[in-house]
Amino acid sequence: MAWQQITVITDESTAPQVAELFDDLGAVSVTYMDAEDEPVYEPAIGETKIWSNTQVIALYELDTHLEAVTERVLKAFGSDRLRDWRVEQIEDQAWERAWMEYYHPMRFGDKLWVCPTGQEQHEPGTVCMLLDPGLAFGTGTHPTTALCLEWLAEHDPAGKTVIDYGCGSGILAVAAVLLGAKEAHAVDIDPQALTATLSNAEKNAVQDRIKVYLPEQLPKMQAEIVLANILAKPLCELSERISDLVKPGGALVLSGILAEQTGQVADAYRSSIELNAPAQQEDWIRLDGMKR
Repeated sequence: MAWQQITVITDESTAPQVAELFDDLGAVSVTYMDAEDEPVYEPAIGETKIWSNTQVIALYELDTHLEAVTERVLKAFGSDRLRDWRVEQIEDQAWERAWMEYYHPMRFGDKLWVCPTGQEQHEPGTVCMLLDPGLAFGTGTHPTTALCLEWLAEHDPAGKTVIDYGCGSGILAVAAVLLGAKEAHAVDIDPQALTATLSNAEKNAVQDRIKVYLPEQLPKMQAEIVLANILAKPLCELSERISDLVKPGGALVLSGILAEQTGQVADAYRSSIELNAPAQQEDWIRLDGMKR
């Protein structure tokens, strides 16, 4: 099935109104994209970031009369507030298979493979985690996740309790259990992340050793390994809470930190964590260390 797509660029104050009108006019989906390569690293929790110049993209069924949609939107906002208007037909495709062209087995350290379904790796002495794109962020392709997976592959979690704080897809919790952790407790503010984590745990047959929680549901506990792959601002704001989750002598792994944010995050944890030298991939940093 083919689709029709309308794309238009507008400013950050107008974009939500344009998107709402597209939706009211029967759009199957409406999405935002950056129109000028303006990076967004850290929106506030619950915030949908709109760029200064935002591309609004509306998808319609093929039999929709887009002339009427165009007329309504132009009448509502005027041509001076909308630019680079484009209408095109989009051919349907199997999105899952298209994604797999870009997502291949990845190896972390000497022990861990992360593989899409159908591309499993079974090398002696390694474990293979099955993970496909889904509801929540985290397939191992982003440096912040890769840095944590490398740490897990290099530090034996066998027999230990792990907390994955900000679990996303649950990739770190699942990897830890596959590498021998006794159990993993996955925490996230987004219920969809918890759903994705449970789904990935079941896919890898480790659901009996992984529990999921919203932050307020996490019982009072400490773990030998705590991983927090979120962002610098919440890492700093939650530093006391996250540090308290680590057993004395246990390991803390922090990721989601841009290189220029390393100092402020390190300062937030120095009082309780003896930090090692940062590890870096591209512009992203991992901090890890032992609780005093």
